Amino acid sequence: MIEWIYFFDLCGTAVFALSGALAAGRHRMDPFGVIVLASVTAVGGGSIRDALLGTTPVFWIRDPNYIIVILITVLLTLILVRRPKKIPQHTLPIADALGLALFTVIGAEKALNLELGGMIAVVMGLITGVGGGMIRDLLCRQVPMILRTEIYATASILGGICYSVSIYLGVDNMYAVLVSMAVALCIRLAAIRWHLSLPAFDLKKNLKN
Repeated sequence: MIEWIYFFDLCGTAVFALSGALAAGRHRMDPFGVIVLASVTAVGGGSIRDALLGTTPVFWIRDPNYIIVILITVLLTLILVRRPKKIPQHTLPIADALGLALFTVIGAEKALNLELGGMIAVVMGLITGVGGGMIRDLLCRQVPMILRTEIYATASILGGICYSVSIYLGVDNMYAVLVSMAVALCIRLAAIRWHLSLPAFDLKKNLKN
C-alpha cells in the first residue's frame, strides 16, 4: 500500500507541476520562470504541511525523485506545448482538480499516520491540496481560487472528511484513497462544468439594504 501512496504522490506532483507550467506559459514566462512556478505549485502545499507537522526536512528534500518528476514534466511541457494560448480553456482547471484530489488524500493520510485526529487530517489535506495553487496564483498576480466563490476548498474538505471517516470505519486503505479522491475530483469537476459556487459575502450589498 505504501508503494501505491508513493505512486499517487508522484502523480500528484506531476499534475500540479503541469498546472504550474501551463500557468507560466499563459503569462509568457521564460524557462526558468516555468520551472519556478511548476515547482512551487507541485511542492508548495506539501512543504507547508510538513513544516506544520514537524516532519523536516520536508519530503522533496528527503526524496529527490519529486524534483526529477517536476523537471521532466516541465521539459515535456516546453517541448510538447508550443502555444499556451491554444490550450483549451478548461485544461488548467482540470489539471488543477486532479492535483487537488490527489494531494488532499495524501495530506490527510500523512496526518493520520502520525496518529493525529480526523479534524487535523482534514486541515492537512486542505493545506496540501490548495497550498501550491495559492502560491502559483499569487505569483501570477491572481486571486487564489480558494478565495473565490467557486467550489474549490469545499471539494478538498469533503474529500478529506471522506478519507478520515473511511479510515475510522475500518475501510481498506486503498479503497478509502480511491473513493476519497473520486469524491474531491467529482465535486471540483462538477463545479467547473456547471459553474457551481458558494454565495459571496457582499458587504456593500448588505450595507445598501
